[in-house]
Amino acid sequence: MATEYKLKDLTSLHDIPHLEKVEAEVEGIPDGKVLVVRVNDAFHAISPRCTHYGAPLKLGVVAPDGRITCPWHGACFTVATGEIEDAPAPNRLHRFEVYEKEGGVYIKADESAIKAGQRDPNLKCVATTPEKVVVVGGGSGSFGLVQTLRELNFQGSITLLTREPNLPLDRTKLSKALIPDASKLEIRPASWYENAGIDIVHDDVTAVDFPSKSVATKSGKTYPYTRLVLATGGVPRTLPLDGFKDLGNIFLLRFVTDVQNILSALGEGEEDKKKKVVIIGSSFIGLEIGNAIASKGHDVSIVGMEKAPLERVLGEQVGKIIQSNLEKAGIKFYLNASVEKATPSSSDAAKVGAVHLKDGDGSVVLPADVVVLGIGVRPATDFLQNNPLIKLLKDGSLRTNENFAVIPAGAGAAGAEPGTLTGLDDVYAIGDIATYPYHGPGAPAAAGKDAGAGIPVRIEHWNVAQNAGRGVAQTIVNTVNGKKTRHHKAFVPIFWSALGQQLRYCGSTVAGWDALVLKGEPEKAKFAAFYCKGETVVAVATMGMDPIMTKSAELMRRGNMPSKSEVEGDVDLLKRDVKKEVVI
Repeated sequence: MATEYKLKDLTSLHDIPHLEKVEAEVEGIPDGKVLVVRVNDAFHAISPRCTHYGAPLKLGVVAPDGRITCPWHGACFTVATGEIEDAPAPNRLHRFEVYEKEGGVYIKADESAIKAGQRDPNLKCVATTPEKVVVVGGGSGSFGLVQTLRELNFQGSITLLTREPNLPLDRTKLSKALIPDASKLEIRPASWYENAGIDIVHDDVTAVDFPSKSVATKSGKTYPYTRLVLATGGVPRTLPLDGFKDLGNIFLLRFVTDVQNILSALGEGEEDKKKKVVIIGSSFIGLEIGNAIASKGHDVSIVGMEKAPLERVLGEQVGKIIQSNLEKAGIKFYLNASVEKATPSSSDAAKVGAVHLKDGDGSVVLPADVVVLGIGVRPATDFLQNNPLIKLLKDGSLRTNENFAVIPAGAGAAGAEPGTLTGLDDVYAIGDIATYPYHGPGAPAAAGKDAGAGIPVRIEHWNVAQNAGRGVAQTIVNTVNGKKTRHHKAFVPIFWSALGQQLRYCGSTVAGWDALVLKGEPEKAKFAAFYCKGETVVAVATMGMDPIMTKSAELMRRGNMPSKSEVEGDVDLLKRDVKKEVVI
């Protein structure tokens, strides 16, 4: 039964400006808070923190169509209902009735809802239609897909095939925090999937028979489908060099079992056992692993082929800022260097003892008790390698159309008009294995109506995979219900990284960039970096300047991001009006 509660220090709803919000304490409930948001002349009271990692939504961005976006990682909600709009939020917000009376502002709510701060979508379902959705892969995209299918009242069966021993988990915490306990990382417990009528099968897919609509697995079983979603993610790359294939204590990082093995080699729990660790790779995964291991007191060296960490993605200037951050944590860098070989330990010939570099100044030998490779991934599509209906791209990915429907072999040949790329009507690819048309700033016809325009891109981001899964779920439900399927262009890529401080990033430089505008106090690792192609800002990276990244993503989405010249000037991006119309 809802109870009336007065909000502290808020006497009138009309004191809140349009598209602004106020976090208010709830009288009578210790630590109880709600967020009151105004959109035009409508007022809404919702839970005050993002359901992803608990970011305060009072620092978020409110848009004219009633969205509120988290200031940290791009999760988005509808303020009128609390429903999830964009990844990576797993749960909805609570919504409360809010009104004025007797010189005060009140809400009607259950105390438990105020304290909980979020609603787990407890989606109970028993399949009642012949539709069979089979999902291959157990990562972010798969989770976004299956949850959204049930949120949209899909009544068919859902089978998720995963080669991982665990349920879908928050994979971002593997490299950022080296958490070895899968139960602490799993997004939902097994009971949630059971109640939602989602069958989880731990098996490895070996082949797909597209004409007969069936999937074969390593155990010898076959799973028929009416709709198939491929979301197999990536396979970590290895080094085909002497010593790296044979020696122990050389690790990749993809699964929670890899974290367990790395921690075991580091001697977790052993006192005064500082290890020498060499991380090969100076991009996000390598840096995050190095940062996490260094925080445990080990001696960490990172080897990279670039002039600065992340130079290919963020440029040398920003890369140097991040390098300085990590050097303060005791990490040593060996850059402009290539790896020659690994050699065994003098005390145990079966384990690594050193990594040998070629850095331009002769050979450098780095002692190593543990080595971790963080040199990227390739699409996990080996099971489709010789399939006659599918032609993999050079990088091993699958080309898709706007709705992530897989484009079959022979379609989209040279000279074909972009708008003619028709995908299969029952097979989709999302996440690391999908090359899809990107419509963000800098891409062809970003604000146009040509559904086929855009630039092909493959993005290995947690949010991109999950949002693609959510979009495919909408497409499937619309198709099953005989509704017209719109083109899904409404999310801007967002990612984040733990690099001494939290880095936020939105947009994409897939179309290239020719200038960097750096604002803030970069010498203190507090900055906003605007990557520009001509006058167009195509991507934004920030540290310590929330919510500039989130505001930028919302402005990009609506086609009114400030130009390079404006950013170089005195424009206050946080005061920039957000248009209601969505153009990408």
